[in-house]
Amino acid sequence: MSTRQSYLAIVNPAAGGGRSRKLLDPALDRLRAGGVAVDIAETRGPGDATRIAREEYAGGRRKFIAVGGDGTSYEVVNGLFPEASKGEPPALGFLPLGTGNSFLREFSDRGVEHAIESLILQRNQACDVLRLRHRGGVIHYINLLSVGFPADVATLRARRFSGRGEFGYVISIFLGLARLERRPFPVRVQGAREFDRRRCLFLTFNNSKYTGGTMMIAPKAEVNSGKIEYVRWGPIGRLGLMRNLPKLYDGTHIEHPLAERAAVRHVEFDLSEPVDVMVDGEVLTLHCEELDVLPAALNIVA
Repeated sequence: MSTRQSYLAIVNPAAGGGRSRKLLDPALDRLRAGGVAVDIAETRGPGDATRIAREEYAGGRRKFIAVGGDGTSYEVVNGLFPEASKGEPPALGFLPLGTGNSFLREFSDRGVEHAIESLILQRNQACDVLRLRHRGGVIHYINLLSVGFPADVATLRARRFSGRGEFGYVISIFLGLARLERRPFPVRVQGAREFDRRRCLFLTFNNSKYTGGTMMIAPKAEVNSGKIEYVRWGPIGRLGLMRNLPKLYDGTHIEHPLAERAAVRHVEFDLSEPVDVMVDGEVLTLHCEELDVLPAALNIVA
């Protein structure tokens, strides 16, 4: 029987080229055998996971599982917030049955196995939620938001190689290298007097360490620090980036002379127009204005 104390698994059946739906039943069987009560709701298109999460939260549900990839988790989080910021933090677990879940790599590289174990053992921990105010509204995220090179790569992948998995990401990286842009994204982080208008390769605003599956773009990030991990890489040249590209996968890029990082609670933008951003695996075009943190606003099961 459905109960508000059970988890609602919000399933994106299209994730991973349909792989998510095929793998769902065995995963649910293991959860139920482990004593986890689960109801199911399937999405039918973009934005549906947000709508379902919002309606269920309003109806009293407080336990959710995002079934799919990073994009499914992003939609669920944006269904829970901003309403969830006003009360007891909801719980969010994961079944990464899509193309990947960079956020979960923060806790383990065992993917689905770790996610199922965590749900059965109820390994809950507090997680910050980052809130971006833009000219068209507000979005929330738990992994990272980036502009510049990572967003350019993600945009290429989404528009041209969305069905190629990890290989599509690699292709997009090399195409991004071929058309490399270094441009200013004026920002002022907490404690700075002036906006930083210098050209850069990228800026990222992180809650956790990984993006693109295994790229450790913010090695100092912690999901419950109450702060945004800000990483900036200056206008490195094409050959320099190619030589240093492996360092993006082990996190040592932050030691480069052109790199900077800081842990802050607030960021302001002074953009003249909307820009492409990559946020938790989704590609959006937003006129960013302000970024802050909702500390420990979510309980993640991971």
